[in-house]
Amino acid sequence: MTLTKNLVSSFGEQLRSLREQKKMSLRQVATEIGIDTSLLGKIERNERQATKEQIKLVAKFFNHDVQILIEENLSDQLAYKIIESDAGINILKVAEEKIKYLKTKK
Repeated sequence: MTLTKNLVSSFGEQLRSLREQKKMSLRQVATEIGIDTSLLGKIERNERQATKEQIKLVAKFFNHDVQILIEENLSDQLAYKIIESDAGINILKVAEEKIKYLKTKK
């Protein structure tokens, strides 16, 4: 199973796509990975963010690279934060510089 990298979509939309490619219901996937069906539905609808542990379960179930899924989920979180704060895209450049600085402090 692969995610389409040339189309921009949310983590939830990508998760739904993986599930639909397997022709499985929400309930089936939720049962297989051990989370509540309603929670999985909320993640697919972008009403809830998946935890790192939930992402690992999804990656294992769909035999997908966990790091890619973590990056996709984190990019959603960043995008939502930027939208909520009415910050411009320039904030990403500031964050990049701050990351470089903080890495030197470790």
